Amino acid sequence: MSESDDKQATAAMQGMLQFGQAMAQNFFQSIVRQHAAIQDSSGAAAPSLPLPETEAFTRLQQQLAERHMTLWTSMLQRKPGDQGEPVAKPEPGDRRFSSPEWAESPVFDYVRQSYLLNADFLKQVSDVLPMADGRAKSRVQFLTRQYVDALAPSNFAATNPEFIKAALETKGESITRGVKNLIADLEKGRISMTDDAAFEVGRNLALTPGAVIYENELIQLIQYAPLTDKVAQTPLLIIPPSINKFYIMDLQPENSLVRFVVEQGFTVFLVSWKNVKAEEATFTWDDYLEKGPLTALDVVRAVTKVKKPNVLGFCVGGTILSSALGVARARGEDPVESLTLMTTLLDFADSGELGCLVDEASVTAREAAIGKGGLLPGQELANVFSALRANDLVWQYVVGNYLKGNKPQAFDLLYWNSDSTNLPGPFLTWYLRNMYLENNLRVPGKLKMLGAKVDLGKIDAPAYLLAAREDHIVPWKGAYLSRGLLGGETTFVLGASGHIAGAINPASKNRRSFWVNASDAADPDEWLDGASEQKGSWWLHWIEWLKLRGGKQVAARGRMGNAKYAPIEPAPGRYVKERA
Repeated sequence: MSESDDKQATAAMQGMLQFGQAMAQNFFQSIVRQHAAIQDSSGAAAPSLPLPETEAFTRLQQQLAERHMTLWTSMLQRKPGDQGEPVAKPEPGDRRFSSPEWAESPVFDYVRQSYLLNADFLKQVSDVLPMADGRAKSRVQFLTRQYVDALAPSNFAATNPEFIKAALETKGESITRGVKNLIADLEKGRISMTDDAAFEVGRNLALTPGAVIYENELIQLIQYAPLTDKVAQTPLLIIPPSINKFYIMDLQPENSLVRFVVEQGFTVFLVSWKNVKAEEATFTWDDYLEKGPLTALDVVRAVTKVKKPNVLGFCVGGTILSSALGVARARGEDPVESLTLMTTLLDFADSGELGCLVDEASVTAREAAIGKGGLLPGQELANVFSALRANDLVWQYVVGNYLKGNKPQAFDLLYWNSDSTNLPGPFLTWYLRNMYLENNLRVPGKLKMLGAKVDLGKIDAPAYLLAAREDHIVPWKGAYLSRGLLGGETTFVLGASGHIAGAINPASKNRRSFWVNASDAADPDEWLDGASEQKGSWWLHWIEWLKLRGGKQVAARGRMGNAKYAPIEPAPGRYVKERA
């Protein structure tokens, strides 16, 4: 390079370095302010945020400076039409800069790579903070990711070449459409992730035929119609999560877990939780156990005349179900033939990214606000889950809907994701304190539910535990810990992908893979080291396990319910259609 070029390179490198350092300084100042504002239960201010150690911080600064110099040099040496090898690359799965416009223009190529360098620098700084409190450090790392994701050049019109291209090609029409999309979303109070008009529960979602045979103020119980001449004598009761609508398990016929089980020759019952309103704002954890799984089990027994049904719980539905079974065992009952838990935590020692957002101050504040009665609005809960994957569930749609003026594609899973549910305050705050914050369920007899001391070790039915390898809500290693709490034989299976895609992996498509290992190793890493990968859907593996616990074949139960529990309305029922 010439002397002039060298001076330009140095100045540019210093400018980008200063920008990165300014980002770090501004970010950590905001975190300090947040910590100062947090009050613990005694009213004392939370401790100040420690700064990175000088040696580690200096090393990261030097690395940042060197990488910016390398980037600037490569840009100066870049020939027209030659994109060259990038200095900074997005992480696998990051599609924000995948369009060719980013690489074709030296200016935008430099913008994206310098951003990636600064973003990586901030993440590394958050990693080296000397914080002994792992939960607090995880929170800082989470907030760091939110900060750098929000500042991505792809999120702003002036620094997004895709926005400019769309505006030029449409002669500004894309900008007009984007403004209209923004106004429409402001009226809805949420970002559109899919074409809402493309779906309707009961029209093209939740179509498996059946009937509601029982209801109370918290649940409807659905019995599904048989699709085979013979069925297993022992039925299956499904408890979905209460924080979402049940139809994630019955989307469309080709990806419905409910329909798959019915087609395999089982009588299936399912709990549909009510989307609670002000009238249910005082419901507690005990109410959910009593009016949910325990009542549903009684109805299933009465209808099928089978004393011990098979049961399945998904996510927090699995936690509720396991707690209910613990109560039944404490009462001297032997309630179920088998237990299946899909992406469920019972031991919350490793509670993932949600766990880092739950601390004494936040739980105490919730208890004061809604702990005696009140609602957590469904949209607030949905926003939390979206923030866990902001690039995929927030910024992707900000760019697509508002900058490019596009309409999101029709996608059943994202329609379900946007169909949020309210939660009663007493139920939520008890759950946050006793599970996420204090991890009391893992201690035998520590928790009293419905007047009974719950010991999960007394649940001795065989259990099938499904976790997902990339799950950020229920980390698979946290789900693995359930093996040490349950008292019966456990089969652990690890599916590919994340919390939803890993669980709802239709056998009809038979995609992805899963890992199995007969070992009952206490350490999850040891289990994985010895596991073998199986191609296809874990549903096929699980259904064979379930058939061994289905009992003899009997004539299909064509009648819905019985004389006492007569059909109330066709599936999927009213409760699932109520909007938050």
